[in-house]
Amino acid sequence: MMARIQEDPTLSGILLLDKPAGPTSHDMVGLVRRLYGTRRVGHTGTLDPLATGLLVVLVGRAAKAAEYMVSDNKRYTATLRLGVTTDTEDITGEVLTHTDKLPDTEAVLSACAAMVGQSEQIPPMYSALKVGGRKLVDIARAGGEVVREARPIEIYSLNCTPTDSPSDYLLDIHCSKGTYIRTLCADIGARLGCGGVMATLRRTASGEFSLDHALTPDALEVMSPEERRACLIPLEALFASLPTLKLGEFHERLIRGGCAVAARKLGLRQPIGTRLRLCGHEGFFALGEVVESEGEAAVKMIKLFLL
Repeated sequence: MMARIQEDPTLSGILLLDKPAGPTSHDMVGLVRRLYGTRRVGHTGTLDPLATGLLVVLVGRAAKAAEYMVSDNKRYTATLRLGVTTDTEDITGEVLTHTDKLPDTEAVLSACAAMVGQSEQIPPMYSALKVGGRKLVDIARAGGEVVREARPIEIYSLNCTPTDSPSDYLLDIHCSKGTYIRTLCADIGARLGCGGVMATLRRTASGEFSLDHALTPDALEVMSPEERRACLIPLEALFASLPTLKLGEFHERLIRGGCAVAARKLGLRQPIGTRLRLCGHEGFFALGEVVESEGEAAVKMIKLFLL
């Protein structure tokens, strides 16, 4: 029987990892669980085994914040390989088509530029997205396929650079959360008529967080427990883009107790639906939202993070 982990109730924070190629995001969660001695670990965006780069990991009490992530933009660098299609839309899959007839650079640049803006994207079968409680990738590996609904995405910018290989182009992408870069590469290849797959992928930023401050698993392994704990970023950083509402002790006590407090009593003028960082006498303690209560705007706590 495995020894039960003694949880530290004060452990809470954000860990930025630089995931290497090979391990899954779940493997990285397992590593963090072991090194920090807690089962409460989550992450804010899966990276495939092929992919490298920034994995935002939530440790301890911070793990319950994943569903409230505010920022929805990501940055990636990727290699687009033209002239080939696969069942996975990347180079790890089974080759479906191949051609040596490749478009010129001007046509590729034009196709990439056309992808910028709002559009809809059909998620690939080889993805962690669930349909009917099952991951699409598990259905695909069993030889099945299901109809997937197109989902809205936005490509904010897409810079394309030729390489020494006529089939390969380097992409620098800024996009909305939920964008599949594999599918983006496949869509560019389809637009050009030659097919395309993703050959490499590296996430460089997620919301406010950058790869510049991420640690490799190897670096984390050799740290002392105190050094690892010092690497954790305060949970409040997840909500850095939200307005901050500072509360006096009386109103903090009411809101902690589940009460909705009239916005006018707090000197707050924000539209209904606005989310807020709620701060009390000890700093950030909860995520709040402006709601309608008894015919007027009020502030209500929607998630408590600091007891």
